[in-house]
Amino acid sequence: MDLVFSSTVELATAIAGRKISAVDALDAHLAQIDRHNEGVNAVISLDRESAYERARKADAALARGATPGPLHGVPFTLKDMHETSGMKTTVGFPPFADYVARHDSPVVGKLKAAGGVLMAKTNVATMLSDWQSNNPLFGRTSNPWNLEHTAGGSSGGAAAAVTAGMTSFDVGTDMQDSIRLPAAFCGVYGLKPTEHRVSLAGAFPNPGDAARSVRLMSCLGPLARSVEDLSLIHRIIAGPDGGDTDLAPVPVETTPKLDLKTLRIVFAPSFPSFPVAGAIGVAVENLATQLRSAGAIVEEAKLPKLDLHDDLAQGGALIGMMMEAAQSKPPEQPTSVSRWFEALARRDKSILAWDRFFDDWDALLCPVAMSTAFPHCEPGTPIKVDGRDQDYWMLPAYGAVFNYSGHPALSMPCGEDRHGLPIGLQLVGKRWSEARLLGVAAAIEPLTGGFRRPPAY
Repeated sequence: MDLVFSSTVELATAIAGRKISAVDALDAHLAQIDRHNEGVNAVISLDRESAYERARKADAALARGATPGPLHGVPFTLKDMHETSGMKTTVGFPPFADYVARHDSPVVGKLKAAGGVLMAKTNVATMLSDWQSNNPLFGRTSNPWNLEHTAGGSSGGAAAAVTAGMTSFDVGTDMQDSIRLPAAFCGVYGLKPTEHRVSLAGAFPNPGDAARSVRLMSCLGPLARSVEDLSLIHRIIAGPDGGDTDLAPVPVETTPKLDLKTLRIVFAPSFPSFPVAGAIGVAVENLATQLRSAGAIVEEAKLPKLDLHDDLAQGGALIGMMMEAAQSKPPEQPTSVSRWFEALARRDKSILAWDRFFDDWDALLCPVAMSTAFPHCEPGTPIKVDGRDQDYWMLPAYGAVFNYSGHPALSMPCGEDRHGLPIGLQLVGKRWSEARLLGVAAAIEPLTGGFRRPPAY
């Protein structure tokens, strides 16, 4: 086995079958980190001692005849925002530089209970607030495909680490395309589940035990090198727990095996007045053609009659209101309750419009972001898209639409552009339909070629 580029499922199966040990798997991943992390700067807060202790315990448990969990002995990393007992959680923010949570968040607890061996945290944008992963504590993360380009953000360290074989999977957050955009930039898979599907408790450092303000639009989801791995990690972390009362008691279903001939796919090479690189639009159209040839019902989308630019603005306003609530000192003119409820009512219209849209389709195929990975730059710098300057803040627009509506969406790799950088496409489905959406992605995966290992790794 090529341990560092084996899938999570393959590693778990090999360890459970005692073909390799958990220590073997950990050795290989730590060696890969030592070999490549200096250039990529994806992995931070590495805890070798504790990881080896957990790996040795995993091997000893199997030797005693214990029944392995679904992640037994599998090494993994976590985005530097999960509260994790015994490890720093900083979100790249100097005031949190030494913060260590007293307890694991529910998601961390579930991954450990499944047998996973946590090695380290991965780098982020400061306070998760940009689409490049750079901060004053740990510096800048680079894209394994081209170190002069960004890995994206805010889950850029997670995407880069998965791409470079430093970890089998990671779990990021996504409030405005922050899982899907870096997954697309780095050529891996990333899932944003339905809103309120995965616990947000402990998903941000909280030294003062303050009331949780981020309760809408943000989601936790996995990044991995295959749809099968996304499905496994999602099933482990999804569902109600004792920490987040917003979670819906909707069953977490097994990913179905679907035949392309049974699928109804609608596609959009772009959204009205949203910029997109020509190569990305062509990739959407080419995959739609392949799906039609394979027997799927495929049509070009007639999108809901919504002002998507206004949806983005309204989503930004909601985020601003939540951030306002998180401030230790209230503003002189705080948002009124009536304005908050008006914003929620406006959002409901978009949610319901997309719900009606997905009554007729299994999935929407569209771009993840307006461009492939771009050279490192200062936030706000215009981004070149086919030679034309485009607004930096439109980078996540295609993904952020579905943070506003709450629908599940995933990013999947689909070839490279003329510069050899990965192209990622987005699949979006009906709310609470992650299992079917993952089944659609698994059926499509052979047409796209799936994950491709970067040449230098």
